[in-house]
Amino acid sequence: MTKYIQNVQMLNELGELVTTSITIEGKVIAEIGGEKPVGAEVIDGKGSFVSPGFVDLHVHLREPGYEHKETIKTGTQSAAKGGFTTICAMPNTKPVPDSKENFELIKGLIKESAVVRVLPYGSLTVDEAGDKRTNIAELREHGAVAFSDDGVGIQLASTMYEQMQDAAKIDAVVVAHCEDNSLIYDGVMHEGKRNKELGLPGIPSICESVQIARDVLLAEAAGARYHVCHVSTKESVRAVRDAKAAGIRVTAEVCPHHLLLEEMDIPSDDANWKMNPPLRAKDDQDSLHQALLDGTIDCIATDHAPHTTEEKCCGMVGAPFGIVGFETAFPLLYTHFVETGKWTLKQLVEWMTVKPAAIFDLPYGKIKVGASADLTIIDLNKEQKVEAEFFATKGRNTPFNGWAAKGWPIMTIFEGSIVYKEAE
Repeated sequence: MTKYIQNVQMLNELGELVTTSITIEGKVIAEIGGEKPVGAEVIDGKGSFVSPGFVDLHVHLREPGYEHKETIKTGTQSAAKGGFTTICAMPNTKPVPDSKENFELIKGLIKESAVVRVLPYGSLTVDEAGDKRTNIAELREHGAVAFSDDGVGIQLASTMYEQMQDAAKIDAVVVAHCEDNSLIYDGVMHEGKRNKELGLPGIPSICESVQIARDVLLAEAAGARYHVCHVSTKESVRAVRDAKAAGIRVTAEVCPHHLLLEEMDIPSDDANWKMNPPLRAKDDQDSLHQALLDGTIDCIATDHAPHTTEEKCCGMVGAPFGIVGFETAFPLLYTHFVETGKWTLKQLVEWMTVKPAAIFDLPYGKIKVGASADLTIIDLNKEQKVEAEFFATKGRNTPFNGWAAKGWPIMTIFEGSIVYKEAE
């Protein structure tokens, strides 16, 4: 079926909004700016903004094994509602995608239930236990987008080094949640001022940055491509910046919550504010902003991590780390950074589309003839509050409930099919 999207605004190369049209033939973009083909289904953009579908390198879909938190179906419906059309699913499931059999199981579940493109990771170690290495080449052959033990840092340098060597042979990306377990000290939030005020154990910044510093040197020695998850501290930024200056093949991501919040924003011992890495100090937050602007940090990723209300209903001690992120990412970032003039719309879109896609060599995140018809139509003037009770995800765990924001996705198109449309 041919679709013709008319009266939409799209960014040109200069970052200016221009009114245009897009013709979709089947699953691909056939023409930009042309006339309506005879018999085409017309979608009236009504002057809204059209972006490439967002790309997220770091998400948790929970299935298989933790369907009480999220399923592939609910997670991808949430992604579609937030404007994401390509998401990379972390391997902390049960079973872990650590073998070709487990990987094929997860691929089958994705094929059955996903409403957007899900590209699963393979794990770096068996059962994400941190010691026995997986067969990276075999997992790659079965479709692993990259390799990670996200959720836990790999503690043995030898394990990380040897997996980086194997990954380098096939030009695969090693992706790391960086955390030295010996430096966590049973903390539940950042070790700074606010944790002392709340009487809660803190996680020092060094537990993240020391492992990044180790890993970039291992990546240099192995000749590997290395991507750092959810950078949160100024020391981590320094380690990544120095590594890039040295020519090491390192990239990095930052999450919306670390850009929008810092430790002093935490109102109380509320587990909806518990995430890993935790909300850091104001100077850390400032460093993340600068690193994103100067290219030290390459892209934005949500780290969408749903949990049940029961798991998050008590205090931080004992509650799991993580917040949901798909449905709030764009409007909150647009409101607080584009609307305030700190970023351009072009910068935000690139950090959520073409730049993450480039890290994994993905052919997505672009609006061009012949590309996959993955599009997000956004009403930049629409203002409403974040209402967790109406999320498509099973998770309600967000610190942003009740926040007002502008710039909400009103339609998401994946491979030419409408997968989300705002209720009229």
